[in-house]
Amino acid sequence: GRKKELKDVIDRTDSYVSLFGFRPHPDILSSMLGGLSSGNSASTSHVVVPTVGPAEPRPPHRLSIVGLKNKVSRNNHPLSLHSMSDLVKSSTPRKGTVHVIICLEDEFLLGPCGSAIARSYPLFNMKTASKKDEEAEQDEGEDRIVHVTFIDKKGSVIKSGAEIKAAHAAAEATRLACRLVDTHPEELTSTAYAQECKSLFEDDETVTIEEIIGNELEERGYGGIFGVGKGATEPPRLMILTYNPPNDADNEPITLIGKGIVYDTGGLAIKSRVGMCGMKHDMGGSAGVLGGFKAAVALRTPRKLRLLMCLAENAIGPLSVRNDDIIRQYSGKTVEINNSDAEGRLVLSDAVAHATKHFDDCKLVVDMATLTGAQLVSTGKLHAGILANTEELERRAVKAGLLSGDLCYPLLYAPDLLKKEFNSKVADMKNSVKDRSNAQCSCAGHFIESHLHPDYKGGWLHVDMAGPGTKAERGTGYGVGLVLSLVDAPGYNTRS
Repeated sequence: GRKKELKDVIDRTDSYVSLFGFRPHPDILSSMLGGLSSGNSASTSHVVVPTVGPAEPRPPHRLSIVGLKNKVSRNNHPLSLHSMSDLVKSSTPRKGTVHVIICLEDEFLLGPCGSAIARSYPLFNMKTASKKDEEAEQDEGEDRIVHVTFIDKKGSVIKSGAEIKAAHAAAEATRLACRLVDTHPEELTSTAYAQECKSLFEDDETVTIEEIIGNELEERGYGGIFGVGKGATEPPRLMILTYNPPNDADNEPITLIGKGIVYDTGGLAIKSRVGMCGMKHDMGGSAGVLGGFKAAVALRTPRKLRLLMCLAENAIGPLSVRNDDIIRQYSGKTVEINNSDAEGRLVLSDAVAHATKHFDDCKLVVDMATLTGAQLVSTGKLHAGILANTEELERRAVKAGLLSGDLCYPLLYAPDLLKKEFNSKVADMKNSVKDRSNAQCSCAGHFIESHLHPDYKGGWLHVDMAGPGTKAERGTGYGVGLVLSLVDAPGYNTRS
């Protein structure tokens, strides 16, 4: 917790004995607290506490105090959740039982903290154990088990059912998103990804799933998704998941759209050896909205939700789309390909066109993608760049980012000034900008916006999360919390 709250709890010796399950001397805890770095930086302090009491010796306890910043900037979550994730991860052993106790003031939410702790413990791992590791595992006889407890500044356990349930759902969804992003593309093909989506909801009658696969995409006019994925061994597909809440909901229906490029070679505009490594992460936007959708369904959010997953591999082969090809998007507009490595906007454009054409009750469309490297230049590694077609929606998204810890910040919104970047002599537009120094992150979003149905009058929010989607070659689960906050999932946005 924040340093000042930790001090209040530690001074109340009656509160922490039952939480720890043992009785560290108050002087030890005070000394540990004093050992945290001075000033406003986050830091940790560790100590090994001997186990006393049982006749049979047991390993000592390793006790860590993680002190978070007391003050943060206005564009950061007040608990600096990315620091919480890093410090908890560095303080946790690889095996054994771990108890994480989070001290929160009344205004802080449990759900975002659940996600922050969850990303400290990624699921995907294909390392083979060495003999030494196997022996150690046999000696310990257990995997790592993590227990999380939330307490208030008085040291009392927070027991609000709705908030605990939201934190659990957010944590599980974050680990799901992280696992999907970490999975290698030989395993997570477009077909396997689709099966993963189906398995998540096979026992949930509130969710229905429709798929448009392979050549059917071309026949029905989805030239963007089909063009990007037709060169791969597994067919491209558009998945449409619909959640109908069990109770009547008057809240505005929301449509979520995710870029699910399971691997991006760049296509015939091939990436470099260095630039291609890590492109298994190019489906991070779809993982974020899928996780958020899954958690929102689990919490029985009282609003209709739809999720469109654009699944494809941008592969190299005899059928791959070529630079100079012209494709027809689902919007009916034609696009001259001048960069096959600008594929994400093509698949998302088909999806936003579908949503705004066919969903008459849709009031908000949110698309999420690892779309451009320019996003990192625009808003950095921790904040997604957002485009919104209204100021109100822009403010709503920034607030949702600050609440959830999935931080975001507005990009330049100026479609009338930037659309010239896509001018084509032979088609309605090109798919990549003429001048890369002219707000290209905004340009990419405006390309997608140009395929909204002309009769659509609702909100549109574009989230480019190329930077915050990964950290140190691991998925972060970015997007889960932002979605839960935007859809106002029960127990996530408020404290009771």
